[in-house]
Formats: sequence, C-alpha cells, structure tokens
Amino acid sequence: MNKWTEERKTLVIGTRGSRLAIWQAEWVQNQLKALDPEIEITLRRIQTSGDKILDVPLAKIGGKGLFVKEIEEALIRGEIDLAVHSMKDVPSVLPDDLEIVCVPKREDPRDALVSWEGLPLEELKKGARIGTSSLRRQAQLLYHRRDFQIHMLRGNLDTRLRKVREGAYDAVVLAAAGLRRMGWTEEVTEYLPAHISLPAIGQGALGLEGRREDGMVKELVASLEHGPTRIGVNAERAFLARLEGGCQVPIAGHAVMEDDQVTLEGLIASVDGQRYVREKISGSKDDSERMGVELADRLLAAGGKPILEEIYGAA
Repeated sequence: MNKWTEERKTLVIGTRGSRLAIWQAEWVQNQLKALDPEIEITLRRIQTSGDKILDVPLAKIGGKGLFVKEIEEALIRGEIDLAVHSMKDVPSVLPDDLEIVCVPKREDPRDALVSWEGLPLEELKKGARIGTSSLRRQAQLLYHRRDFQIHMLRGNLDTRLRKVREGAYDAVVLAAAGLRRMGWTEEVTEYLPAHISLPAIGQGALGLEGRREDGMVKELVASLEHGPTRIGVNAERAFLARLEGGCQVPIAGHAVMEDDQVTLEGLIASVDGQRYVREKISGSKDDSERMGVELADRLLAAGGKPILEEIYGAA
C-alpha cells in the first residue's frame, strides 16, 4: 500500500457526459488503477452549459469556457478530486484555486475531413456544404476555397457524424484525436495538413485539472505527465492568452518539439477568411511560453490587431 492508499482510498473524477468525454475519463481511470489497484476511482458526469445549449454558436454564448465551468465549480467545492478535459476546451486563464496538474501524451492534433461521398477536400463540389462549429476551421476553409458554404454544426461527435452520413452536409471537419480515441478512424476521408487547417490551441491533448493545494492528487497523476506535450501546450496557451482569444475568434496555434527545440506556428484570421496573418517561431524548449507571447505580438503587429478589434467590437 502506497502513501495515497494509506491516507485516501477514493478518487472522484469529473467529466462531461459525451461518449468521447467518458472514454477520456475512463482512460485516465484505467491508467491510475494500473498504478495502484487499491484505489477506488469513480466517475461523476457533469452537464456543462456548453452541453445544454446546442442551437446557438459557441461564439454567441460565451466561448469554450462553457465546457469546463460547472466541472471546475465542482472541483473547487470538493465534490470531485480531478477533472479530465480536452485541453482545447480549457480557457487560458484558470480559477485561482485550480491548475492543470497533468498533461498526458498528445493524440493526433490534426483536423479530419469526413465527407458524404468519400471525396477529399480538393474534390468537393463548388459550393459544398461543410459543417463545423469552429470559427477557426471556418476561416481557414474559406481562405483555402471561398466557394465553400460553412454551416454551424453543434453536438457531440456521434451527432455530427450522423449528420454527414444522412447527407445533411457534403462534409464535416472534426478533431482527428476524438475519432482515433473512439476507434472511428474508418470514418475519416482525409486528415487535413496544417498548411490548410492549423489546429486549435491544445487540440489532441488532455488536461487533468486539480486543486492547487492537493498534493496527493498531483503525486498520483505525475507518472502520466508527458513533458514534450506539456511544453508544446504551454507555448500554445501563452500565445492564446496574449491574444485574449476564445471561441469567438479565429485563432489557431500548434507547437512541435524536436530534441530541445520548439517550433510554434500561429494564425489570426477574419471570420470570412479573407484577412489572414500567419507566422512561426522556433527556439529552446525552456523559452516556450515566452515564444508564445512573442509570436502573438508579431501577428498583432503584422495585421492581426485590427482583425481582432473588429471581431471583438462586433461581439
């Protein structure tokens, strides 16, 4: 029996209730049980505001914090001990009492195209109807091809796949990581390269959130930490924080680490994709967060500032 099971024998993990969210929480549960089979770990499903409101674009109801707010409140109240999030849903600023205590190894960060007739992006007909709830994806798709018709598509992964199977859309664009975790890669028509669709901040990564003062939970999850993923995600989140961005703004950023070097690429675009600023920066892994801030400043100076001002002014 280790220190954890001597002092605390139970752990409650909070999660959203979608099939993908449950899969992610159960993955963490299984990893922790493998480390110490004596720990009793239970899952608590928590419905978030983002799960309740499905007929309005995220940009109009407060952005991605809506997928974590109720879970964080349960964590602060002590009703759960650990929250499992998709990192791309986590705002760049956390409540004072909480922190991301672990970032496991990242899944595939790319976007994936699922098309009704199995056609890749370049072969979709003129005026093709593409479903997505992401302004980031919308802006990049329209930058690539102005003829696309982008339609709001909310709902969980199952719902969005069903919509394209039924022919409601010619294609939908989804996160590859979710499809891979659910074992649904046969649905993928094409993985979109970063030069066409740069991923969202934190896409493909999980964030395990805990109370800042809960050293026991930090100790328990420490072995799931993946250093290169943490460094890359921190760079991306520093970039996002500098831009004060959320779901209402087409911002993308993705970091890749090789040896001790990090390359971070970011973009700011108008919602219609017609104004588009994109750059990359490289440096030491020890400077990853500073690089995120520097890249944001470069993009703002290169034309990103008026794009953001116009979007925020219209929000």
